[in-house]
Amino acid sequence: MTDIQTAIRQYLEKHGFGSFAPKAVLFDMDGVLYDSMPRHAIAWHDVMEREGITMSKTDAYLYEGMRGVETISLLFRQQKGIEITPERAQHIYDLKSKAYGAQGKAPKMDGVEDLMRQMHDDGMKICVVTGSGQHNLLDHLEEDFPGLLSDQLRVTSYDVTRGKPAPDPYLMGLAKCGVQPWEAIVVENAPRGVEAGVAAKIFTVAVNTGPLPDSLLWEKGANLVFKSMRAFHEQYPLLRGQ
Repeated sequence: MTDIQTAIRQYLEKHGFGSFAPKAVLFDMDGVLYDSMPRHAIAWHDVMEREGITMSKTDAYLYEGMRGVETISLLFRQQKGIEITPERAQHIYDLKSKAYGAQGKAPKMDGVEDLMRQMHDDGMKICVVTGSGQHNLLDHLEEDFPGLLSDQLRVTSYDVTRGKPAPDPYLMGLAKCGVQPWEAIVVENAPRGVEAGVAAKIFTVAVNTGPLPDSLLWEKGANLVFKSMRAFHEQYPLLRGQ
């Protein structure tokens, strides 16, 4: 694992920033706040199979972070050579959301709430930046993380026209928090989400909560990679210079 101080120095040198002074943390949702990706993987696989599209459960992690309708349109283009209408893509995504919801509520990711409470106590703004548009998760964020999250500091698939790996969601997260790239930390678990954070020039921490190799997250430009939220929590004070 890269030493934290080395990672910070490399980040500053890469972007030509003079300092790293985090005031906000931008969290992805699925696979970061909630241990929801196994359920998403099943829903994606089953619904896309009925549409004649091959999408393995592992593939769901590769496309994670994209807006659902973008994922669907991309797969139809790649596998069938056709452009489907936005209405059809949305219909398929609605079916996928229903298939996800039928599996019951996903638990919070182990250790993430403790990490967030320390960040909150440190005076950090906490923003959720997700490619999801599923109300069965979004509607419970404030209830599940009391005192930590608000509607005002949230970016979802409904807020951007270009989802991850484009930087747009994280750029909007910066704007909502009122901070510059060197004043924020992205917490991600997916390759495309890491790409988005890096493209927005934000220090990007990857927590590998899925089946993909760490090497894939490093290749996408993650500044640090951890095996769990608790492992990140142990090292978080070093990012704050404590």
